[in-house]
Amino acid sequence: MLRTLHLIVWIILFPAASLAQNASVIETDAEFAVIMDHDTGEVLFSKRGDEPMVPASMTKIMTAQVIFERLATGEYALADRFTVSENAWRKGNSASGGSTMFLEPGDTPTIAELLRGVIVVSGNDACITLAEGVSGTEEAFAREMTSVAQERGLVSANFKNASGLYAEDHVISAIDLARLAKIQIDEFPELYAIYTEEEYSWNNIKQSNRNPLLGKRGVDGFKTGHLSASGYGLVASAERDGKRRTIVINGLPSEAARAREADRMMKQAFNAFESRTLAADGRVLAELPVALGTSTTIGVALSEPIIVTAHKRAFPKATSEIVYQGPIRAPVEEGQEVAQLIISVDGKKPIVKPLIATSGADRLSFFGKAVAGLSAMMEN
Repeated sequence: MLRTLHLIVWIILFPAASLAQNASVIETDAEFAVIMDHDTGEVLFSKRGDEPMVPASMTKIMTAQVIFERLATGEYALADRFTVSENAWRKGNSASGGSTMFLEPGDTPTIAELLRGVIVVSGNDACITLAEGVSGTEEAFAREMTSVAQERGLVSANFKNASGLYAEDHVISAIDLARLAKIQIDEFPELYAIYTEEEYSWNNIKQSNRNPLLGKRGVDGFKTGHLSASGYGLVASAERDGKRRTIVINGLPSEAARAREADRMMKQAFNAFESRTLAADGRVLAELPVALGTSTTIGVALSEPIIVTAHKRAFPKATSEIVYQGPIRAPVEEGQEVAQLIISVDGKKPIVKPLIATSGADRLSFFGKAVAGLSAMMEN
């Protein structure tokens, strides 16, 4: 029978329980929001983070990813040139109403120049030119974007174009955008440096990077997005004192609201979270019943340490429980996994870790079983 033992592990794990018990964790006006720890890839905070959403120009992170991967294989070089088509110009020029690099039909920019057009100034024309140059059509390139995303485990992703212009079923979740950001930083640090560039010029038209946090408090990248269907969004990543955090927000009502909320969320990302550790030091967390064994109970302990990173205000309310098939049937060997510890902290998925026996218990002999059975009858 599956049994549950509620445990006051938080006393061990979270001894500083003097924080306000009624304090709330992060609140945000964004419809979608995620804070991710870069080193571990752990999602520290999520508001609808796993729901597919309309990413608008945050799509362009994936457009860049496909190009980065093609460059890494040697199939293309930064100095290679693509010719701007009439289609790319028509769909992505200033008259289209979207962001543009100000390319002209027949221009032959290099891939390096086009990447700056995509990343720094969010040019839809640059995205389409790259897509057509690599895959022949933007539709074919979008299929590759989806395929690459799925292969990387970004299972919510489904792309219909390279620019992020609205299309039905063109979606990705905030968590998957944060994961994509981690992949790009880890695998392509030299190309990631393009995101730090504050401005870019083409055809003598200078445009500023659209990231409102760039250069503030360690922020060195990523990408904004806006459509009427999505609201205002941003992916941003920052490094401070050797620690990197990435935020994703979407669904804000204005540029100003996005800038304010992004700044506030980035502050929270670094200031509102801390890590606490439950060591695997052999400490017995509970005694669990043993059936037909030479011992009637057996101690359980962690086989590996647990590090929990969470909002400071969530720790005092943390709960834990031990789940096991009980009573545990003998024989039991020392070090054998016999149960699981489940720790629940507000704002996080439950943490599940194995528990092992701290000692062994042999199976009772026939005589011992008879005595145990008689004792049970007498107790009843």
